Order: sequence, then structure tokens, then C-alpha cells
Amino acid sequence: MAAITSLLRQNDSAPDTKFDRRLSEILDFATEVFAEKGYEGASIRDLSRLSGISLAGLYYYFDSKEKLLYYIQKHTFTTILGRLRERLGPVTDPEQRLRIFVHNHVQYALEHEKAMKVLSHEDDVLRNGYRSELSAIKREYYQTCFGLVEDVLRSNRANGSPRLPNTRTAVMSLFGAINWLYTWHNPKSDPGADSLARQISDLFLQGIPGSRSHGKASRRRASLRHKSGSSRRAAVSRNTHE
Repeated sequence: MAAITSLLRQNDSAPDTKFDRRLSEILDFATEVFAEKGYEGASIRDLSRLSGISLAGLYYYFDSKEKLLYYIQKHTFTTILGRLRERLGPVTDPEQRLRIFVHNHVQYALEHEKAMKVLSHEDDVLRNGYRSELSAIKREYYQTCFGLVEDVLRSNRANGSPRLPNTRTAVMSLFGAINWLYTWHNPKSDPGADSLARQISDLFLQGIPGSRSHGKASRRRASLRHKSGSSRRAAVSRNTHE
């Protein structure tokens, strides 16, 4: 996990210090503990055993288990959003911008599977100021995606595309596809970030290739079977009456 100076200081341009680097290491260990045992099941003693840092040493860097979770979640969201802003900056084509969004999310998710698991499983643990601050960041991320999808739909609408989906439905479907990669992605057999992001984007933007023609062919085959069956029944009926 990168240094988290920006989480601890008002001045984001301040150089990293030994304190920052040590806290960053602790957050890596905490992410591993939370991912394995869950927030409720994990303890600071578990973190101490894994990191090799005494309890007193750990509490020098944070004052509660909740604050550790806050640091992990804030760092994850702000990193994803920051990278996304940089990558979207010079691009204007709506479809390409949405593809950048998907790639940015998928790449981070595959590089930080344990952090994404903590993010998803411990979504409602934080309270008070921590929760409201993170909720604001999550809303920004959702609204960014909403705007990108809306731009694509608007472009398609202008080109005469029929039967466009509701924007919220489309956005939530996309998040459903990219938020749970850690539950099934196997780096030994599944595509890497570039290929996987491209495939997810293609499915979202274009659907399954050939599905429409396949549906028409299936209907034609069904119609032929129906006609053939009707002909056989008619022939049997004529033979019976004769």
C-alpha cells in the first residue's frame, strides 16, 4: 500500500516520512488480517502477531481498530478516484472514457484483491464522521460512473439506438460485474487486467456477440419444427381417414 501522507496531514505535498512508511506497512498487514478474519473477528493482537510489532508499538500509529479500517477504505477509494481523474483527463470520446473507468477499476481490483474484499465486506462498519466522509467519496465515485454511462447512452440515443436501458440500472449492473472480481478471478486461468477489462467493457457496451442472430436462428428452427410437426400430424390424419 502506497504511503498515506494525505490521510494524516492537511498538506498533501508534505514529503513521506519514516512514520508514514511504517504506517503504510501496518495497513498492509491490517488489510490481510481483516480480509482473512473479517473486521469483527480480527483483533489488534492478530495484527501484532502478523506484523511482529508490539501492541504498544501499533497504538503509536493509530488509536483504534476502527481507525485502521477507515484508513484502508479511504486510501483505496482515493487512490482509485485519483488514478481515474488522471486517465480520463485528455479523453473526450464517451465510449472510450467508460472503458477507461472499467480498466481503472479492474486493474486496481486485481492488484489489491484483499483491499477490495475488505472494502466490500466491511462496507457498513464505520460510524459517525468516518462513515459520512467515506460515503461522500463513494457518492462521488458512483456519480462519476453515472455520468460516464449517461454520456454513452446520450450518444447512442442521438444515433437512433432503440430500447436503451435506464441509466441507474446500467450503472448498478456494471458495478455488479466489477466489484466482485476477488470472489472468482483466478490469475492462473482467467484473463489479466487489460484483457478482462476489455471483455467486460465489450459485454457492457455491445452485449454477447451474435446473440441477436442466434435468437433469430433459434426462432426460425422452432418455426420449422412446428411446421414439420403440423405436416406429419396432417399426413397421419389423412391416412387414418382413408
